Amino acid sequence: MQEQNADAIERLTQEVARLNSHRFIQVQNSLWRLVLFQLIRGLAFGLGSVLGATILVSLLGWWASQIEFIPVIGEWTAQIMQEIQKNE
Repeated sequence: MQEQNADAIERLTQEVARLNSHRFIQVQNSLWRLVLFQLIRGLAFGLGSVLGATILVSLLGWWASQIEFIPVIGEWTAQIMQEIQKNE
C-alpha cells in the first residue's frame, strides 16, 4: 500500500514539474510578462476588429450600391400615392 502511495506521489510530482515548465505557466508567473502578453493580445484583437469591421462595412456598402431596383420601389410608391390622391 505504501509502495503504491509513493509511486502515486512520484507520478504526481513529475506531472506538477511538467506543468510548471509549460509556457503558459511561465507567462502567468511573471507580472511583466503577463502585462506584455495581455497588451499584445489586446492590440491584436483591436486591430483585427477594426480591420474586420472595415472590410465588412465596405463590402456591404459596395453590395448595396450594386442593387439597382431600389429606384423602382420609389417610382412604384409614387404611383400608388398618385392613385390614392386621384380616388379622394
